[in-house]
Amino acid sequence: MGQSCLRPLRFLPLRSANTRRFSAAGTELSILCSQGYVKEAFNKFSFLIWDNPSHFSYLLQACIQEKSFFLTKQLHSLIVTSGCFRDKFVSNHLLNAYSKLGQLDIAVTLFDKLPKRNVMSFNILIGGYVQIGDLDSASKVFDEMGERNLASWNAMITGLTQFEFNERALSLFARMYGLGYLPDAFTLGSVLRGCAGLKDLNKGRQVHGCGLKLGLEGDFVVASSLAHMYMRSGSLSEGEIVIMSMPDQTMAAWNTLIAGRAQNGCFEGALELYNLVKIAGFRPDKITFVSVISSCSELATIGQGQQIHSDVIKTGVISVVAVVSSLISMYSKCGCLDEAEKIFEERKEADLVLWSAMISAYGFHGRGKNAVELFHRMEQEGLAPNHITLLSLLYACSHSGMKDEGLEFFDLMVEKYNVEPQLVHYTCVVDLLGRAGRLQEAEALIRSMPVKPDGVIWKTLLSACKIHKNADMARSIAEEVLRIDPQDSASYVLLANVQASAKRWKSVSEVRKSMKDRGVKKEPGISWLELKNQVHHFIIGDKSHPQSDEVDVYLKELIAELKLEGYVPDTGSVLHDMELEEKEYNLVHHSEKLAIAFALMNTPEGFPIRIMKNLRICSDCHMAIKYISKMKKREIIVRDSSRFHHFKEGCCSCGDYW
Repeated sequence: MGQSCLRPLRFLPLRSANTRRFSAAGTELSILCSQGYVKEAFNKFSFLIWDNPSHFSYLLQACIQEKSFFLTKQLHSLIVTSGCFRDKFVSNHLLNAYSKLGQLDIAVTLFDKLPKRNVMSFNILIGGYVQIGDLDSASKVFDEMGERNLASWNAMITGLTQFEFNERALSLFARMYGLGYLPDAFTLGSVLRGCAGLKDLNKGRQVHGCGLKLGLEGDFVVASSLAHMYMRSGSLSEGEIVIMSMPDQTMAAWNTLIAGRAQNGCFEGALELYNLVKIAGFRPDKITFVSVISSCSELATIGQGQQIHSDVIKTGVISVVAVVSSLISMYSKCGCLDEAEKIFEERKEADLVLWSAMISAYGFHGRGKNAVELFHRMEQEGLAPNHITLLSLLYACSHSGMKDEGLEFFDLMVEKYNVEPQLVHYTCVVDLLGRAGRLQEAEALIRSMPVKPDGVIWKTLLSACKIHKNADMARSIAEEVLRIDPQDSASYVLLANVQASAKRWKSVSEVRKSMKDRGVKKEPGISWLELKNQVHHFIIGDKSHPQSDEVDVYLKELIAELKLEGYVPDTGSVLHDMELEEKEYNLVHHSEKLAIAFALMNTPEGFPIRIMKNLRICSDCHMAIKYISKMKKREIIVRDSSRFHHFKEGCCSCGDYW
């Protein structure tokens, strides 16, 4: 390459016989470059470059594909010495190569030296800044442009939505439209993603109208983005209409539909669609699996989850990190921690996402020591934790009573791991302190932390007040929660529970009256379980289940047996000043007891029972299930809104610490 680089550039007219030869050679040069044979292409066809500088584009594009900064610098030298730098086409391709390779300092220097800049030059530099997330520099270059085209606007709008500056993106789109630029499908796709990020249904519908006027509603990118916007904004039906009206049903369209249902809490619907997709002959991909596995996690349907796991293996995406992470979470949330551990240990490779998922799984099951050991293993392998890893670790310490360890990790977040604590991390620490009975210290932390408290962190402290029966403090903390969210039913219930435990029935009545006056309704307790691939739901007072009468009879007999074994109903948690018999009736018909009675009636002896509940399990049910597990010789696994409880032989894995 050395001497040939110094040959002067010659532009000679080609004879027709040679034209065909150069055309064929140019095609071969293109093929070699596209396959990554950059050096071979140059050595074999360097004569082409001297007669047609545009062929530099093939070589520079190959450098981008191969991520070769070294070869790009060599070509840069050749372009300068050959005099081709004066060619706008060649210089822009060189600028694009440095930009795409993340060499923004060199790209900016090159941009400043360009003999002639055009719109493409500016667009390339904007794209380079967007690629590294420097939106301020990208905006500055954009504002300095004397002339813009649609690609300029698209680059900025896409960059802003990519980094979730959605309001700025929509404002820029309005400015663009006002100046008379007509958006294309790429523009509308980006703007709709911005609307989805804001969950702004009104603006999304306006963009939809714009797409209809321009005749772009049938474009796949626009239709997919439109459906995603509707579903992300809570309008599942409108999103489904868009997808179903698309002329061609592709796997990508089905993925949007399945993900939309999962995001809107329609988990059973997502699994139904998955089955339809397979029947229709489509091949699910990694995106499909992440959505449906997550749906199984939420429903805790282990049977369907195992079937989908089998499909994952058959499809060949078992090594995809996002899929493996979803499987770990699914098995964990279905109560199968051993399976989650097995998948983690058998992984081919593990990034921070997988380590965090497994640490989180241990925390959800109250296995704090395992979580800490795994965290140290991760450090030994050279991985630095991020805010998600540390959140999972703090959660694990909190749910295992590991107060000192949790506080130590919190102190090390900035000092050792360079991670600034976020509100969720402070919430975990408040939970740690609150569970340990250090209520005043927890409140002081909330009031002194550098981030603004939300309802969740106050509610965490309110829950600790309930655990430690601090009725006076509970009232003041509840006021903080309800100041932020007056419609939060859980806070009213927690406060009423504390007052009821202290037998302050007047205060309980005041709380209930306040709820009624504000139109706040208590969220009903719902428990469910999967049996023979069918999900059975139970709600107190609901008689819709076909076996509800038989369950009531069996449950009455079961409670009588438990009392003979020493079980005493915890009537202090009932929120009414009523007769003891009425209180016991209410406790007996809690949804988790109904679900367990149904499972005992319909499963073989010794068969493990897995129950899910939308709310935190109450102290009476917790005590009753311990007795049931011992008396019926069953392992009973209950997942409530906070964590897993593994009941076996009269004991619970949480150690009565939840």
